Amino acid sequence: MKYYIGIDLGGTNIKAGVVNEEFEIIAKATCKTNLPRPAEEICEDMAKVALEAVKNAGLEIEQIESVGIGTPGTANSDTGVIEYSNNLGFLNFHVVDLMKKFIDKPCYVENDANAAAYGEYVAGAAKGANDTVCITLGTGVGGGIIINGKIYSGFNFAGAEIGHTVIDPNGPQCTCGRHGCFEVFSSATGLVRMTKEAMFEDKDSIMWKMNEEDGKVSARTAFNAMRAGDKAGKEVVDKYIKYLACGITNTINIFQPDILCIGGGVCNEGDPLLLPLKELVAKEVYTKNSEKNTEIVIAKLGNDAGIIGAAFLGLSHKK
Repeated sequence: MKYYIGIDLGGTNIKAGVVNEEFEIIAKATCKTNLPRPAEEICEDMAKVALEAVKNAGLEIEQIESVGIGTPGTANSDTGVIEYSNNLGFLNFHVVDLMKKFIDKPCYVENDANAAAYGEYVAGAAKGANDTVCITLGTGVGGGIIINGKIYSGFNFAGAEIGHTVIDPNGPQCTCGRHGCFEVFSSATGLVRMTKEAMFEDKDSIMWKMNEEDGKVSARTAFNAMRAGDKAGKEVVDKYIKYLACGITNTINIFQPDILCIGGGVCNEGDPLLLPLKELVAKEVYTKNSEKNTEIVIAKLGNDAGIIGAAFLGLSHKK
């Protein structure tokens, strides 16, 4: 049996897992990222957490084939350099060279959304596909593209920024500076914003009571209100799905993947999200008259996608 280390570097936590050749995580370890601090300290902690995961798996480091790192920001997978990560404060950080000083194994680095997409491709909802696009609906809208089994990231390693394609040029301003980005409408953050707007427009909405009970407005509020028969809640959900369908249709029209996989907490809504979404996309997609079309599925691996995908980055590089 062969074993690999996958590291998911986040702004809050550093998570590492030992993954076997059957794509199963057999042990994990984690620590706080504790930002801001020097990149070298963060890399040292990544190595410590990775070695802790190896120990938790009952293995020795000699049994590990390679190490993979998924990181926010622009990661040059050819040079092993994190060229820029505004969340982590990295600028031209030679993470692979430094990691090899702590763990003398082949090491690879990739953008975290790309790593998660690769995880879904090798072991999750997109397993068996030739081409796939994975979209994560979280604080923002992340994207990962797999073409012929290989991660596509563009000539400057900043590809797959699907969330920053514009679907309404007159829409709210995005954090990237543009207006009306897919991310502004289809992220969990965007859903919360639209929910709050609807609440202030309808003071009788049940969402006000839900806000008092939960202590905050969340991405679940509008869906819960819709299920309770609240008109304003249903209008928010319908609006959210309309924008989501628009962005997904655009993505399918460009890439025509076998499978388009969506993940993130919003996807926990299941059929109330997925069924109307599929119906709208089927009506709008350019290939609607074709015998076969892209299959839209919910991600399966959850928070493990990044670890599994990172662990097998070496496989992607060899293709």
